Amino acid sequence: MSKPVCLADFETHFLKSLDRNARDYFSSGANQEQTLRDNVEAFSRYRLRPRMLRDVSNVNMKTTIMGNEIDFPIGIAPTAMQRMAHPEGEVATARAASSMMTCMTLSSWATSCIEEVAQASGSGLRWFQLYIYRDKAVTMDLIRRAEHAGYKALMVTVDTPILGRRLADSRNKFNLPGHLKLANFSTQSVQSSVDTQQQSESGLYKYTQALINNKLTWDTITWVKSFTKLPVIVKGILTGEDAKLAVQHGVDGILVSNHGARQLDGVFATIDALGEVVEAVEGRVEVYLDGGVRQGTDVLKALALGAKAVFIGRPVLWGLAYQGQTGVEEVLKIIKEEFKLAMALSGCAKITDIQRSLLTYEKRYSSKL
Repeated sequence: MSKPVCLADFETHFLKSLDRNARDYFSSGANQEQTLRDNVEAFSRYRLRPRMLRDVSNVNMKTTIMGNEIDFPIGIAPTAMQRMAHPEGEVATARAASSMMTCMTLSSWATSCIEEVAQASGSGLRWFQLYIYRDKAVTMDLIRRAEHAGYKALMVTVDTPILGRRLADSRNKFNLPGHLKLANFSTQSVQSSVDTQQQSESGLYKYTQALINNKLTWDTITWVKSFTKLPVIVKGILTGEDAKLAVQHGVDGILVSNHGARQLDGVFATIDALGEVVEAVEGRVEVYLDGGVRQGTDVLKALALGAKAVFIGRPVLWGLAYQGQTGVEEVLKIIKEEFKLAMALSGCAKITDIQRSLLTYEKRYSSKL
């Protein structure tokens, strides 16, 4: 393969290099994958209104998230079981994020444990994604370990009371390869639900049915907040109504996310939901976005709509499969440079120059013709 020059080049290699079990798990969305396609396509419905004759000789992409400085507003979203993409998995991703001076979010369902990822990350910024388990002791243990290992925020996933139906995983009877494990869990009961080799359904579906708490309410967020001093970010909000409730229950941040289009098919693309959420919170908490970000102009559009930063998931896996840590770094470098170029060509020398007036929606744009 020739040297990749955009994120799509990494995807091409990824699709050819992994076995079907892993490739389909990482790539697929829920049901007929309407939202999976729309997450990417929706960005094209927003058009840029660049400003001219502005000094962009020194473009500064630095920003802060939860009070921590990062070199550019593109972090790494939590993605599970990364050792299916590369033998070093989350450890390689953590090293890449640290070297690029951005944030990595570690999945609860990682194939590298909280502590070894922290060691690999060094002083790099890291957050921990949390599912709420039926066994409160399991959840509490994960929180305490993340705190002790220097993670700076908890990202609580709220859109998975049950697992969405992913047809590819059902067809493949997805299971975690036998040489891998969910490294953050030591108890056999937690491991066995996803490690079963003979099954009639996706092993991950069986796992969530057995162990994830599907009785969550907003009081659960209050409980998490009472148990930790770390900032709590809720992941999976798509409406203004829920954004207001999140603020009322004391969250520190919101990640506008549809779980990579892997839960409820037919929901908003995240870029379409972002404006409603930003308007609802009225600046009281930071708002982030994941889902469908594939190029620098996507980042620019999300920030113009009010996102503090974006997080990318699948492209990181593509880079990981391509060349481990180096591949992830290359993915981050490419989209970082694309974003810098988009800022400059739009007349934005710093993050605060990116305003809502930079965007117009396609329908409005067409009506002027």
